[in-house]
Amino acid sequence: MDDGYLVLMDARGRRHWVPPADGVVRVDGLGAVDATRIRASVGRRIEIGGRPFLVLRPSLEDALGSLEREAQTIGAKDIGALLLRIGAGPGARVLEAGTGSGSLTMALAHAVGPAGALVSCDLRREAIDVARRNVERAGLAGRVDFRVADVRKGVPDRDLDAIVLDIPDPWAAVPAAWDALRPCGHLATFSPNMEQVKETAKALRAKPFVGVRTIEVIEREMEVRDVGVRPSHAALGHTGYLTFARKVLDTF
Repeated sequence: MDDGYLVLMDARGRRHWVPPADGVVRVDGLGAVDATRIRASVGRRIEIGGRPFLVLRPSLEDALGSLEREAQTIGAKDIGALLLRIGAGPGARVLEAGTGSGSLTMALAHAVGPAGALVSCDLRREAIDVARRNVERAGLAGRVDFRVADVRKGVPDRDLDAIVLDIPDPWAAVPAAWDALRPCGHLATFSPNMEQVKETAKALRAKPFVGVRTIEVIEREMEVRDVGVRPSHAALGHTGYLTFARKVLDTF
């Protein structure tokens, strides 16, 4: 995160965002604070109102954990699997449909880097407005082209490296996605239920896609102490199904 925001973390791990300014600024949950003093204390402990805080440079995880939420978001465990499998590295050209609150938007923008390009589409202007604020706070706004658009009716972009569909009927956008992807480009979808997955897989197999695969990611954190190691809580189970495929020009 490179636009000057900082994070104040308390002893319970709660985070408060400090805007990129000097002098006295207002911070949600804390009120007026001296931003100049905070900026001079990165990595150190300071007291504000008699309470201790650590001053941190925000990570992508910090940004994802403190989203302004307008809609259900794709969580970190699923984002990691998506980024790995669609090859969204520096310089990539990516489109996502279903901006929501912008959690995946931020992760994709971070992944493609300043040399890459990300188009983020949603049917609702309100969702885009919320996502834009989240992306701006994360210092990634210059990498995202927000659009109010319905990708099921077509995608004007061509030779994209990857497309991610987080919409209720991703199968309806498969033909437009195939047209927009470069050969060997990646398509990924996120769907909460298996009926959506079945329709999506059917649409993918009707076009020249290969490697059609669906996974579910389950995460369990461990509590590590001197006396032993055990799960800290129940596993973070079902959130959605991730389906992946690659565009080709010929099939077997």
